[in-house]
Amino acid sequence: MSFLLPGLEYETVLSDKTTIDFRVGTGFTFAMGKSIGTQFGIYPNFHTQYRYYYNFEKRADKGKNTSNNSGNYFALNGGLYGGKPLIGEIEYNMNYGAEIGPVWGIQRVYKSGFKLDLHLGLGYSFNDLGNSGFSSLISFRLGWLLFN
Repeated sequence: MSFLLPGLEYETVLSDKTTIDFRVGTGFTFAMGKSIGTQFGIYPNFHTQYRYYYNFEKRADKGKNTSNNSGNYFALNGGLYGGKPLIGEIEYNMNYGAEIGPVWGIQRVYKSGFKLDLHLGLGYSFNDLGNSGFSSLISFRLGWLLFN
């Protein structure tokens, strides 16, 4: 569960180094300028990732936590998001947008259940209006592990 912006995530193991991760939640956009002032929007979104964790052995050899997939990963990231805000003023003309691309990420789950996840990458984005192009794929989430 994320507490910066509401959302739920479920990650399930496929093999000893791979998982699939599903997230349903919200995303944030902020814009500022002389003509528009300061505006923001919070939008619904869905993301999924096929993750490959590559450093479990190295972390374990150093005595570091690897439980609950605490490690670094490469992933194929896919996302779908709405163009109409749940809260805020920024309203896009599109009904939906989507993105896909590779990312590098780091995930840590601490004994207390606190969770940190960051991923960075470059992807391809498109929407229902026919707009498309390359985009940055950046996500930073803080949350809490509800179930182990």
